[in-house]
Amino acid sequence: MSEQEKKSKEQLILEVAESEFFSKGFDGTRTVVIAQKAGVTHAMLHYYFRTKEQLFDRIISDKFELISQMVLSVLGNSELPLIERLREGIASHFDLVAANPLLPRFLITEMLPHPERYHFMYEKLNSIRQLYTDLQKSVDEAAAQGVIERVDVMMLLTSILSLNVFPIISSQFILQMVGEVGQFDQAQFLAARKQETIEMIMRRITKK
Repeated sequence: MSEQEKKSKEQLILEVAESEFFSKGFDGTRTVVIAQKAGVTHAMLHYYFRTKEQLFDRIISDKFELISQMVLSVLGNSELPLIERLREGIASHFDLVAANPLLPRFLITEMLPHPERYHFMYEKLNSIRQLYTDLQKSVDEAAAQGVIERVDVMMLLTSILSLNVFPIISSQFILQMVGEVGQFDQAQFLAARKQETIEMIMRRITKK
């Protein structure tokens, strides 16, 4: 098997494993099912990942790396004006959650109840702690110049997280509840909601 074929098999296993872990949780996931869906033998799966715990750890590590890179690449870009950084940061976070709709529930059910798994968050999000300090400094400077109102960045990031996550994980329920199914599909709803969230946050920080 060539190196490229090995990488393709490993990536396929990771994609199937992510789907299984996110939908069934750690305890409900079976490596034999992952192997079957990935089209590999159980022995081959264990060749790439010796244990279910190792496979789970890889999934978590990759996701937190993705989150860290996304946040830093936008919100950490000091070359962009603050307002533009925030607009792009909100949009990028929304798109990340929309592309991984099972991730929020997974973090709540599989990570928060298990403190022994927190080291993944601490390792991957250390750089985000520095971002928080730098972003607060930028916000304070912009507020002093009269560009925006002064806001606590922790509260700002909490608002962004809340406003972005809930509509995505509950979009089907919301559409059915208001009777818009067939008139306003999920993609339209999410696109409109992303823009609404951006404008809501912008109104909050630029309110005079």
